[in-house]
Amino acid sequence: MRFRAKILDVACLNHFTRVINTIAKLAKTCTLRLTPGKLYFILTDKVANGGVSMWCELSQGNFFDEFQMEGVAAEHNEIYLELMPENLSRALKTAQNAKTVKIKLTNKHCPCLTVAVELPSLASSSRIVTHDIPVAVIPRRLWNDFKEPSVPDFDVSIYLPVLKTMKSVVERMKNLSNSIVIEANLNGEMNLKIETDLVSVTTHFKDLGNPPWVLDGDSQNSTQDRDPETMAEARVDIKKLQQLLAGQQVNPTKALCNIVSKRIVHFILLHEDVYLQYFIPALA
Repeated sequence: MRFRAKILDVACLNHFTRVINTIAKLAKTCTLRLTPGKLYFILTDKVANGGVSMWCELSQGNFFDEFQMEGVAAEHNEIYLELMPENLSRALKTAQNAKTVKIKLTNKHCPCLTVAVELPSLASSSRIVTHDIPVAVIPRRLWNDFKEPSVPDFDVSIYLPVLKTMKSVVERMKNLSNSIVIEANLNGEMNLKIETDLVSVTTHFKDLGNPPWVLDGDSQNSTQDRDPETMAEARVDIKKLQQLLAGQQVNPTKALCNIVSKRIVHFILLHEDVYLQYFIPALA
C-alpha cells in the first residue's frame, strides 16, 4: 500500500487548503478514501442516531501535479484512512507560499500522512517543514460502511439563496433557539423559521428556482404530483446548519437543498472540481 502526491501550483495549493479547512470545520474525524482518480472525505455518523453525514469528492488531477498510489490489492486499488482533518488543515497553514508540498503515506511508530512543505529561502538551500499526521488504516472488510449516500426521495428540491446571506440570518436566529425549521416549495420559495414560546421569526426567500432533476429510468419522482405551493419542512439542529454555512471557504457555483419532510435535509454544494454533500437529520 503506497501513496505519494505533490502540489507545485500555488493556486491549486490554496484551493486544496480551502477545501481542507472547510472539511475541518464540518468533521472532527473523517475518512479519507484515495483512488487513482479521486480523493473523498467521508463522514458517516449514522443519521438514525441524529448525526450528520458528509461526502466530499475531489478530482485529484485538478489539485496535484503528481499523484501515485497502490491500493491494498490489484482488484481493490483504493486506500481508506481515518484522520483528523484539523491536523491536515494546520499542516497546510504553514504552506502559504511554499515552492512545493509533498504528501506521502509513511510509517513512523504508526501510519502517518507526512506533509513536507518546501519553503522559499534566501540561501541556496531550501527549508523543509515536515508534519506527520497520524492516520488509522481502515481494513477492507469495513469499506462498505463508506459508500456514497444515495440522494433521498425528496419532497422538494430548491436552489439555496446566497450562502453569506443565509449564514447571517442563521447566526442571528441561533441566539433565539436551538432548532430551526427549513421549509420550501416547488415555487422557488424557501423560509427559515424559529418558533419559541416567546418569539417567532421567519425569513422568506423568493424566486430561488427548483433544480430540474432527471432521475434514471422512468421512475416517477414524488415531486411531480405535488402542489407547487405546498411547503415541505424539516426542523433541524441550528448549530449543525450554522456549522455548514460557517465552514464554507470554497464559494460554490451551485448550492441546493433537498427536503424529505420531517426526516432529513440534504445539501449539495458544487464548485467546479469539488462536490460536497451534507445531510442533517430532522429533529423529532
